[in-house]
Amino acid sequence: MPSVVQVFVQPAYGTADARRYGAESLEKTVAFGAYADLLDPADLARLNALHPGGRARFWGAKDKYDRRMDTVTTGDVVLFTGRKHVQATAEVGHGFRNPAFARRLWAPDPGKCLFSNVYSLRRYRRVGLPYEAVWALPGFTPGDHFMGLRFLDAAKSAAVLDLLAAH
Repeated sequence: MPSVVQVFVQPAYGTADARRYGAESLEKTVAFGAYADLLDPADLARLNALHPGGRARFWGAKDKYDRRMDTVTTGDVVLFTGRKHVQATAEVGHGFRNPAFARRLWAPDPGKCLFSNVYSLRRYRRVGLPYEAVWALPGFTPGDHFMGLRFLDAAKSAAVLDLLAAH
């Protein structure tokens, strides 16, 4: 039985901190071998298998999302939002829980919330899709600004994937 692609929304371009993190790990790739001392050997092996060049884009989620992030698998699709647009999309490569990796990668200001969940990305693509295009899909609410990490149900996921395929 084929697996179902899960789609989730991840704000990444709204706040100054998110834009800084994005400049460091979404807009450019990261040589993850430089973090090998922080990675579990199984995570490093999986990253190397999915990203044979030794470089990948990364994003993350806070620890309050641990249970939901445990459901994310390779091939799931993430929509990166901010400034009233789906700014980019990507497929999840490998997800893992590693606050030390996140801390070194993004170097958050003291006292700022830190990602504990990290995931690599494949097929990252800037799209600049206005929220209005998503709001027009069945089941979405006009005026919703997609605050916080959100997992879409199967119907919304299918509608969004169709929209992205046409865009």
